[in-house]
Amino acid sequence: MIPTFTELFKQLGLANDGKSIAAFLQSHRPLNASTRLEDAAFWTPGQSHFLKEQLANDADWAELVDQLNLALR
Repeated sequence: MIPTFTELFKQLGLANDGKSIAAFLQSHRPLNASTRLEDAAFWTPGQSHFLKEQLANDADWAELVDQLNLALR
């Protein structure tokens, strides 16, 4: 199963309906180009760890994490 963007937000413990996702992106962009996604100040330590782990392991979530990164730039 390939996870969806709404499932990524759910996994991160965030509201995952379309309106909430759009509001999250709007309120946190643009993310500074020198800031790695997982190091952004708005993540909890658990969220940051999850993002780092998914990218490091090139896990199923990694593509969606990359999409989130792009959406916040």
